[in-house]
Amino acid sequence: MAHFLVCMILMQFLAITGPVSSAQAAGLDVVMVRSSGSAGSVTADGVVEAVRQTVIAAQVSGAITELPVKAGDSIKAGQMLLRLDGRAASQQARASQAQAEAARAALQVATKDFERQKQLFARQYISQAQLDRAESLFRSATADANAQLAQAAATLTQSGFFTLTAPYAGRVAEVSVSQGDMVTPGRALMTVFDPAVLRVTATLPQAQVAALGNATVNVEIPGLPSAQRQIRVDKFIVLPVSDAHTHTVQVRIDIPANGHVTGLVPGMFARVQLPLQTGSSGENARLFVPVSAVLKRAELHAVYVVNVQGKVMLRQVRPGGRTGSELEILAGLSAGEKVVANPLTAALPLRD
Repeated sequence: MAHFLVCMILMQFLAITGPVSSAQAAGLDVVMVRSSGSAGSVTADGVVEAVRQTVIAAQVSGAITELPVKAGDSIKAGQMLLRLDGRAASQQARASQAQAEAARAALQVATKDFERQKQLFARQYISQAQLDRAESLFRSATADANAQLAQAAATLTQSGFFTLTAPYAGRVAEVSVSQGDMVTPGRALMTVFDPAVLRVTATLPQAQVAALGNATVNVEIPGLPSAQRQIRVDKFIVLPVSDAHTHTVQVRIDIPANGHVTGLVPGMFARVQLPLQTGSSGENARLFVPVSAVLKRAELHAVYVVNVQGKVMLRQVRPGGRTGSELEILAGLSAGEKVVANPLTAALPLRD
């Protein structure tokens, strides 16, 4: 139905103006489609994300005995965030340490005895069998001591799991538990992030990714005060993976640390203006024609194009924004083509 309406409008255009011969085109005011020489940009919606955002989870079971932080608090690296009831683990760690001390003492006795047995054997006071037995006891005591020391170290390390600390300096984004709650291994307890290292992630169609350039990226944060909304970034990263369902690609723009804006937090809406590149043949360049050269009827826009044979043909175009006396053409024309500056004069010879 839409195609039929477009055809009808084009027929109305031709009925009003009519075709123009090459002889008539010679007397028309013709202008060339102007190329800006730059490709312009494409705008995409994005969201602010934290480069470093960590979910703090428990590695052991236990009840929460201390919870000194809350959502919104600033934290330092190594600061205690949460403590679980680890009394049983502490007792077990002390018991393992005692067993390790006993094994170490037994090893010392076995070592001295083995040294004496070697001296007696050298003087031929004992047999080879007695020396072998003393060496066997020494090796057994050494293995037992090493096992007890490893067990004590493992138990001590596990007892440290009952105290959770901040992995880096930042802020607490969310706390999902309360003091006294019983937690299990793997349960998320809170989320922390580093506000000094942020980025904006935007989504673009696959067709637009190949045309992206390397110029400066303009990031706008509408949620910030007007004086802080604009952030200019020198580079961006296109992720090498495309979504199989939406056929889109993510683009990440890192906000520089020295350009950190007060009030910028993860989750805020962002509008990203990404540059487009101009190819060797001029593709992706911005094209402009005089506003007077464009005919409009309903929702249809068209221009009269003069081809290489000098004939004038009516062609539908898709207009963009207006800049002074010129109108940007998004589709329908190529750089270097000629159009009639005042399309109404193209039909005057036919009306005489």
